[in-house]
Amino acid sequence: MKKLYTKGRASIEFDSPVFFESCASITGPKEGQGPLKDCFDAICKDPTFGCDTWEAAESAMQKESAQMAIGKAGLSPAAIRMVFAGDLLAQTIASSFGIAGMGIPFYGLYGACSTMGEALSLGAMTIAGGYAEHTLCATSSHFASAEKEFRFPLGYGNQRPLSASWTVTGSASCILGQTPPKETHPNSMPLRKGSCCAAITGITTGKLTDYGLKDSLNMGGCMAPAACDTISQHLTDFGRSPSDYDAIFTGDLGYVGKKILIDLLLAKDIDITKQHQDCGILIFDADTQDTHAGGSGCGCSAVVLAGYILPGILSGKWKRVLFVPTGALLSKVSFNEGDTVPGIAHAVVIEQKEV
Repeated sequence: MKKLYTKGRASIEFDSPVFFESCASITGPKEGQGPLKDCFDAICKDPTFGCDTWEAAESAMQKESAQMAIGKAGLSPAAIRMVFAGDLLAQTIASSFGIAGMGIPFYGLYGACSTMGEALSLGAMTIAGGYAEHTLCATSSHFASAEKEFRFPLGYGNQRPLSASWTVTGSASCILGQTPPKETHPNSMPLRKGSCCAAITGITTGKLTDYGLKDSLNMGGCMAPAACDTISQHLTDFGRSPSDYDAIFTGDLGYVGKKILIDLLLAKDIDITKQHQDCGILIFDADTQDTHAGGSGCGCSAVVLAGYILPGILSGKWKRVLFVPTGALLSKVSFNEGDTVPGIAHAVVIEQKEV
């Protein structure tokens, strides 16, 4: 059995790396017009995905990305020991009505937009602890289902402030495994380039961070303090500096949250300006797509990870990155009762490995 090594207050460094065996990403039409349009496995021109409701559309999208990732790894659903999956909707119905129907032992997660970080952390710990040979980590979000759940149904035609982010319509799934993906599988596309693979080598679990903000249309401001706390805790736990990473990707802080994060970290004498990128900024073109503060949603960081970050690691663009999805843990009940919006962020160390 592989050993686990705790680091500092909130981190784990794995004795042996946990490998990405495959990944898959699907987006909607707006994301398919953005700067990363050539990175995704599939772009659906119909945001309803042929379904009668937005929620059913999101379920179908998540199930499709999961099936695609399993197929790329050359596996069957029966080979997957556990699924860690979640979404933004109440009782995580996009996952439970979609991916849970595949007959794989299922853990439903809710970390808001940080859910892919949560899923990868739990999936990697399960693999590293010897409790599974393969795990599936999946998330999804849908612009229309999120607007209906948290803000206003699309038919209202409400205006959005400039601080508001645009929920990404997208889903991504990753297969994690104990061993590196084989170079060839019949009818598959494992996440490998020559002798190079992508692997998780450590994680830092985030803490709930609440600065008292109540503006549900400023997710970047609500989540930035959590990203600051997790990144600073991670660097302390691992005894590293920002320069030890080729890139530090936050999930979906957008333009507003990015500035707040940089300022908060500089106040701690931590400068990540050279390494920092944000998935919510990367996925849309601010000049042509009118998404205000940028992208958000469980699917935002997930599809950028699967379509852009992991291929970049395989190509040698980056050798080691810190992936830090961020989430705002509000609900329509807490918002209507006037509660604050706590934030959470989970960090995952992803490195290129020669095998």
